[in-house]
Amino acid sequence: MGQKLKIAGWVALGALAGALTTVQLQAVARGSLSPLPLEELQQLAAVFGMVKSDYVEPVDEKKLITDAISGMVSSLDPHSQYFDKKSFKEFREGTSGRFVGVGIEITMEDGLVKVVSPIEDSPAFRAGLKSNDLITKIDEAPVKGMTINDAVKRMRGEPNTKVTLTVFRRDENRTFPVTITRQEIKTQSVKSRVIEPGYAWLRVSQFQERTVEDFARKLEEIYKEQPQLKGLVLDLRNDPGGLLDAAVALSAAFLPENVTVVTTNGQLEESKATYLASPRHYLRRAGNDPIQKLTAATKGALKTVPLVVLVNEGSASASEIVAGALQDHKRATIMGSQTFGKGSVQTVRPLGPDTGLKLTTARYYTPNGRSIQAKGIVPDVWLDETADGNLFAALRTREADLEKHLGNGQEKPLSEAEQAALRQREQEREQARLRLEEEQRKNPGQRTLPEFGSDQDFQLQQALNRLKGLPVVASKTATEREAPKVEN
Repeated sequence: MGQKLKIAGWVALGALAGALTTVQLQAVARGSLSPLPLEELQQLAAVFGMVKSDYVEPVDEKKLITDAISGMVSSLDPHSQYFDKKSFKEFREGTSGRFVGVGIEITMEDGLVKVVSPIEDSPAFRAGLKSNDLITKIDEAPVKGMTINDAVKRMRGEPNTKVTLTVFRRDENRTFPVTITRQEIKTQSVKSRVIEPGYAWLRVSQFQERTVEDFARKLEEIYKEQPQLKGLVLDLRNDPGGLLDAAVALSAAFLPENVTVVTTNGQLEESKATYLASPRHYLRRAGNDPIQKLTAATKGALKTVPLVVLVNEGSASASEIVAGALQDHKRATIMGSQTFGKGSVQTVRPLGPDTGLKLTTARYYTPNGRSIQAKGIVPDVWLDETADGNLFAALRTREADLEKHLGNGQEKPLSEAEQAALRQREQEREQARLRLEEEQRKNPGQRTLPEFGSDQDFQLQQALNRLKGLPVVASKTATEREAPKVEN
């Protein structure tokens, strides 16, 4: 049972990343739009008083109130959330792409922390850590038995403090300590490489504050190396989303000026908006536009270069906005599988100096008026994960699978055939889970799927074939999942 829970947790980590919200920061909370329900508030006060006076042991008043607020907000949908001091700090670090630590991307292997790659110019990079290094101790604490979150917390800390990592380097068969001074780390959410002459791959792993700047820099590097670029693959697979303005900016780089990128609609007047491919719709600060700072040659080429966008079930929110805009304007061919379906807007409103509320305030719509919510973007060309098919795709959770997910306003009662399809998907999910367990037993710590952007990346190879006009091995089994409907 423990192994099953471990596997399920591993799968959920990747899938639920797709639910990371696209946010707009707003400094002032709105006043109440309707009279307060006084009778219900009196009941709440009465319950609070009874718990405080009658419960078996003393309770923390502040915790009671915090838990009441959290419960009220979390009952709405999977993405609305109350932020206490700690979670608000973590949230802001996540969207800023900055944190204090040593600067490594990690995973777990055989109970140890494995270095996927050191972040360029980070303390870990300068200290000589390499991909595939195994960390066996953090200071004096053995890593065996830690969760990945425990390990991350121990490696992060205050600026200019030191942490000692004990490292086992397999290819040299030696173990050695490395003392690293923590610093602010600026993560890179954009990777790129020229795959072969004339063709490049550019991956966006998350939409953060620095994403547009990194995106522009990588594009300049690509065009400097390949000024006559024949085709570009924009990889948004497993991109859980992030900031709306970054998504609008990336879309604007490829689209004609002032065309619609995305629209939003909600209860508040301010939630009814149209975002265009124009700097005024994505710039936070005047005069600081990395897209407009691209060379004239690069800017011009981006409007016409043949473009394929790769997506999968883990592509959510901001990445769905980009894919939907490029698809509706027929600017790119969307390839892969149906996306996550996280088509709702979350507005973050500070409640004090270090707490806040993230509340769903609107739905997203593509330029042609399609709702993304609980449906996602359907690819133009369906691709399997590997040449052998979709081995573990059934395990990935989508928005429609989340409890209390927001509908898209077009739900109808389930037919018998649709209910049977739901049961079939559950069976496929169980079969895929058993396959994954078997793979991990046979090859502990090994990747079950090729790394994105590698020579073994089957979907990337099909995207290149599309750009070259060569035959594409499209999926013969993948089918569209409709938005969920209301059960009778």
